[in-house]
Amino acid sequence: MRAAIYDSYGGTDRIRVTDVPEPKVGPATVLIRVRSAGVNPVDWKVMAGYLDGMFDAVFPVIPGWDVSGVVEAVGLDTPEFQVGDEVMAYARKDALIGGTFAELVAVPVRAVARKPASLDWHQAAGLPLAGLTAYQLIDRLEVAEGETVLIHNAGGGVGSLAVQIAIARGARVIGTAGEGNHERLRELGAEPVAYGDGLVERVRALAPEGVDVSLDLVGGVLGQAKALLREGGRLGSIADGSVAEHGGLSLWARPSSADLAVLARLADDGDLTVPIDAVHPLDDVAGAFERSMTGHTAGKIVIEISA
Repeated sequence: MRAAIYDSYGGTDRIRVTDVPEPKVGPATVLIRVRSAGVNPVDWKVMAGYLDGMFDAVFPVIPGWDVSGVVEAVGLDTPEFQVGDEVMAYARKDALIGGTFAELVAVPVRAVARKPASLDWHQAAGLPLAGLTAYQLIDRLEVAEGETVLIHNAGGGVGSLAVQIAIARGARVIGTAGEGNHERLRELGAEPVAYGDGLVERVRALAPEGVDVSLDLVGGVLGQAKALLREGGRLGSIADGSVAEHGGLSLWARPSSADLAVLARLADDGDLTVPIDAVHPLDDVAGAFERSMTGHTAGKIVIEISA
C-alpha cells in the first residue's frame, strides 16, 4: 500500500510517499481503508521529535492520528463492526507506528466509532482529535446549562468545536479570537472578544461577575483566566500543564469510541459542524504540515487518500 513516511526525526523534508507492507489485523483491531486523514499540529511536532520522551518511534513512521474510511477487515474480537461500515477514529497508539496517512490503517476497536451521516469524509476525518479534546475537557469540567464559559482561542480547530459543544449543553460562551474570526464565532452562537491587552476588561464588560468555566486552548493566559473566574469557578487547559498547580485541570485527549459516538450524535442532531480549511493529496503531506505550522487556518486541514 502507499503511505507517507519519515525515516528519522526532522522537518518536512523528511516526508516521502512509498510502498509499505499492509498492516496486520489483531484480535481487537479494525482495518480501515482510508478515505481522508486529519492533520493536527501534534503530527508535525511528533515528527520533529518534540514528543520523543513520550512515545517510542518505530521507523519508518507513518504519521497521522485522525481518520475516516470504510472497514476493510475486522479482528477476531470486534463484534461492534462489520466489513463495509463507514467509520472514523482517533487512531493514536502507544508508539509511533502505523499512522493514518496511508491507504490502510489498523486501529484498536476502542478508538473507532461510526461516521456521522451528516459529515462528509473530510469533515469526519477532521473531527476525532480536536473534537475529543474539546469534549473531554468540557465533560470533565462538568459544564452545565446556564453557566458562562470563557474559551481562549475559540477560533481555532479545538476552540470552534468547544464553542459548539458548550452551547449544545446550554452554556453561554464568550470566546477570544482575532477580529477575522469574530463573525464566524457569532454564527456559532458565541460572543467574541479580541485577545491581548485589555482582555480582562472586555470580558468583564460582558460578564461583570466573572465566568464559571475558563478553557485555555492556547497557553500563556493563566493570569487572565484566573482573574476572570468567579468564586468556585473551574479552570482547564490543554496548553499549560502548570494549571494543575492552581487547582485546574490539565488534559491530553484519549482515544474513546464512546466519546466519539457522542460527537457523532451532536453532528447528526445539527449541533456540531467541522469547518475544512484545506484538502491536500497524499503526495503533499509536507505542504499540509507547512500550512498547519502557520497557525492561521480557518478550519481543519485534511489529507485525501481516496475519493
